[in-house]
Amino acid sequence: MKNNNLLTKILAIAGTALAWIPILLPVVFWLVRLLQGGRSMFDFLMPAELSPLVIIGAGLLLWAALRVHTQVKLIAWSLGIGLVMLVASQLLAVVTGLASGETAIGGWQWALVLAGLVIYTLAVIALGIGGIRLLQYLFKSKQA
Repeated sequence: MKNNNLLTKILAIAGTALAWIPILLPVVFWLVRLLQGGRSMFDFLMPAELSPLVIIGAGLLLWAALRVHTQVKLIAWSLGIGLVMLVASQLLAVVTGLASGETAIGGWQWALVLAGLVIYTLAVIALGIGGIRLLQYLFKSKQA
């Protein structure tokens, strides 16, 4: 394996962790609240709110993937789609008045913004899967 050194592994581990944190934290918080007997509340906006972690993680993953020439397309495409959908959903929220509260939650505007956030979240999950696949490649044993 070319360039399969410690730096590449550190980049892949850190990038994968940063990509998955915004997906897993809302689930963890929801489960903790549920187990404590509280109301079932799920923060579906948290992946978008934690997008800086995703962007940093994606950069690290892309760097590691380019070093070993694997999973580059999956990581790059998921990063690109995620960024476009995040920016598009935020712009749409501003343009339609949802961000300012001028337009009430609901209706076609809300559905479009939510659809953009869902696609963003799916792209982040794809990024995390790309990170896991990269880690599998980097840590697989040399059995022949």
